[in-house]
Amino acid sequence: MFKRSISLATLIAISMLVFFTVVQNLTFEKASAQSKPNAPAQPVQPTKVKAPAPIVYGIPTDSLEIVEATVKRGENLSEILDEYNISLTTISELAKKSREVFNVRRISANRNYTILHLPDSGKTAQYFIYEPSETEYVIYDLRGDLNVILEKRKVDTVERAVAGIIQNSLFDALIEAGGSAQLVNHFADIYAWRLDLNRIQPGDKFKLIYDEHVVNGETIGFGKIKSAYFEHEGKEIYAIGFSEGKSMGYYDQDGKSLKRAFLREPLEYSRVSSRFSKNRFHPVQKRYKAHLGTDFAARQGTPIRTVGDGVVLEAKYTSGNGYYVKIKHNKTYTTQYLHMSRFAKGMRPGKRVVQGQTIGYVGSTGLATGPHLCYRFWKNGRQVDALRVKLPSANPISKKNMDEFEELKEATINQMQALDLNGTKPQELLASDKQEAQKGA
Repeated sequence: MFKRSISLATLIAISMLVFFTVVQNLTFEKASAQSKPNAPAQPVQPTKVKAPAPIVYGIPTDSLEIVEATVKRGENLSEILDEYNISLTTISELAKKSREVFNVRRISANRNYTILHLPDSGKTAQYFIYEPSETEYVIYDLRGDLNVILEKRKVDTVERAVAGIIQNSLFDALIEAGGSAQLVNHFADIYAWRLDLNRIQPGDKFKLIYDEHVVNGETIGFGKIKSAYFEHEGKEIYAIGFSEGKSMGYYDQDGKSLKRAFLREPLEYSRVSSRFSKNRFHPVQKRYKAHLGTDFAARQGTPIRTVGDGVVLEAKYTSGNGYYVKIKHNKTYTTQYLHMSRFAKGMRPGKRVVQGQTIGYVGSTGLATGPHLCYRFWKNGRQVDALRVKLPSANPISKKNMDEFEELKEATINQMQALDLNGTKPQELLASDKQEAQKGA
């Protein structure tokens, strides 16, 4: 009994001693840690998150590989898909299904395409996407029963402006300001009857407001010029786009039309290579004879436009004229366009055409030494010099529309005055600017 009690007391004493020793050691370690300078924190390794696979043409690609390329000259769909495990039988079936949507025979060189294929050894294509234009793409679904879908991209229209001062030529100045050759041509058409563009001088000023067509942030083309301004030798001429119910015309600040009933020339921004003459040496026949037309030098295939509204009298071929089109505009005026490489679609006697419409393409058919257009002009049944004949102006703004025109003119002038002539890139007209212009601020 006595031994058991001593043993128990000893055990208790030992336990207490161990407890206090442990507590003391922990207290000492804590105090030591607090007395030491802060140790640098160990960097936390960021958790790597795999980026989601891109969605291409609306198609998730988390289990697909993406190949982007351009159609080579002479390449067809079967050749493109040959290395992607697509059989000729599948290609043939796909061609049948695509006829009503976008025929695979229309796939042409230098256009972009994308292939989405499985990441296996066979690289089996699941989709072929072809872009026939900047605004469209065709999805050829190569899985299962096959499918073909034509999609259209959203086209945004942004109102922009360019302005500048001419140093050398209108073309150079407008391009340097951020414009395009298309805008130069349109500008030249607008002012062709008011200004001799060959007499433009350094120091002349221009301003244009126009629509720009944009897809996914990229400019794909331009709409018509909405209004323009030109200052030549201190004289200001506005061109304000205004519609009186039909197509839009351009009018100066007094409401007078800037155009005539006819365009000055049947080709855009072209060069006269031979003028109207009663005695010209013919380059093919090698003799002097009358040349009752005006020749315009141009590349093969350049579009030819009718200079005015009218009805096609003739569209045929002769050994001298080659392929040509003759148009009757009214009782007074008739025009003819010679040496075409081909007619525009639908050109035939009786066809109605409108000013600026493409009626054919430059060639060298008939008696011609090279590609050019011979343009002929009749007034009251007699051939005259198209570049010298005085033509009637189009009608001015009608009285019933004059108030509406005056309101537009005031807004346009305010917009023009706000443009920076020294701008080096197209200026976007903000909604607030337009509202201020409308208020006449």
